Amino acid sequence: MTQRIVVATDFSTRSDRALRRATLLARGTSARLVLVHVVDDDQPARLVEVSQREATILLTELARTVHDVDNVPCDAKVMLGEPFEGLSGAAEEFDADLTVMGPYRRQALREMFMGTTVERTIRRSRRPILMANAVPSRQYHRILIATDFSESSAHALNTARDLGLFHDAEVLLLHVFDAPARGMMFGATLPQDQIKDYIAEQERCATINMVEFIGRVGFKPRRQILKLAEEPTGAIIKNCARYERADLIVVGTRGQSGLGTLLLGSVAEGVLQGSEIDVLAVPLPQPSGQEEQP
Repeated sequence: MTQRIVVATDFSTRSDRALRRATLLARGTSARLVLVHVVDDDQPARLVEVSQREATILLTELARTVHDVDNVPCDAKVMLGEPFEGLSGAAEEFDADLTVMGPYRRQALREMFMGTTVERTIRRSRRPILMANAVPSRQYHRILIATDFSESSAHALNTARDLGLFHDAEVLLLHVFDAPARGMMFGATLPQDQIKDYIAEQERCATINMVEFIGRVGFKPRRQILKLAEEPTGAIIKNCARYERADLIVVGTRGQSGLGTLLLGSVAEGVLQGSEIDVLAVPLPQPSGQEEQP
C-alpha cells in the first residue's frame, strides 16, 4: 500500500490537478504527501536565493492547507537544479512509492511530449510516475492495463495493485496483437476468408498468451480485451480507454539504460503523448548491483 507520495508543483493550474489527485490517493491509502518545487539554479545566486525563499513560503502554506483542510499529512521540500533531476531526486530522498505530476504544457500548433519536464522525469526516475491529465473528482473506478505479456507489463500491473489503485475499481486488461502477414496477404489479393482465418488464428494465440499471463501475475481482471494492431499501439490503447470510459491507463516503460535513464518504449511514449486520461508509467526496477551513473 502507498505510504509516501511526491507531488510536483510549479504553482500552476496544471499542477493543481496533480495535488488534487495525490490528495484523493492519500485519503484512500493513508499515505503522506511531500510537495516538491524545483528552483532552477542556473541563474545568478541572488535570484536563486530569492526564488528559493519565496517558493519555501508558498510551499509551506500549501502543505499546511492540505493538512488542515483535507486532513492529509503533508510536507514541503524545495529542490535546486533541473526540474526533472530535482523531482527524481526527491522521490529517492523520501523513498516515495509514487510521484504525481500534472499534464505537460502543450503548444497550440503542435503536440510535443519529448523534452518536456514530464518526459524527462519519467526517463530519469526509477519509481512509478502518475501523470494526472484529467480533472480529479473521485478515486479511480475503471483502470485499463496495457500488456504485451512482458516482464515490464507484469511489473506495471503488480505495482498498480501494490499502490492500492485496484481497490473498488474495475480492472480491464488490454493486449494489442499483431498479424504480421496481413498486409502481404492483402497485397497478394488472397481470398478474404483466408485472411480472416489467419487473423483469427493470431487472435487465438493471443488469447492463450493472455490466459498464461493472467496466471503468471495471479490477478483476474474484470474483462480481457484483444485488439488487432491496425494503427499505432499507443493510439489503440488511448482509444480503447476512451471507449471503455477508463479513468486510468497503466503502462510499463521498459527498463533502465546503463546511464541511469529510462528506456522509454514507443508504446509508452505513444500513450503518454496527448492523453486526456491519467497515465501511470511504471519502469522496471534497476538491476541489483547496477549503480546509477551521473
